[in-house]
Amino acid sequence: MAYEIEIILNRQLADCLSIPVFITDRQGNLIYYNEQAEFILGKRYDETGEMPTTEWSTIFKPMDELGNAILPEDLPLVKTLLNCKPYHKTFFINNLSGKVEKISVTSYPILGRANTFLGAVALFWDSKDE
Repeated sequence: MAYEIEIILNRQLADCLSIPVFITDRQGNLIYYNEQAEFILGKRYDETGEMPTTEWSTIFKPMDELGNAILPEDLPLVKTLLNCKPYHKTFFINNLSGKVEKISVTSYPILGRANTFLGAVALFWDSKDE
């Protein structure tokens, strides 16, 4: 699939960053996550590939500190997709290797030159020491 230049540039940037990055298109479909994200998410991107919001927002089993499930609409990246604004939250996931990880996530929208919404990015990191 062909993506807008802004999406392509965000993907290139993600490949150069030392922090995990997760990128979606405007519909919320996961289109990429970088190598650093693979360690926290528990699988290589080559193994998961692209996936719709309904899958990625639940497959990692996001939960609060008491183990209660976090609804997809309460996740920073989904909120960015819905409202086209940046968001931040710290929560837990059960990654694809079965390991519980505490992560902090900051998401932001990707806007095109004509101020059109093109997708969103989530930067996240292991925050077990926080």
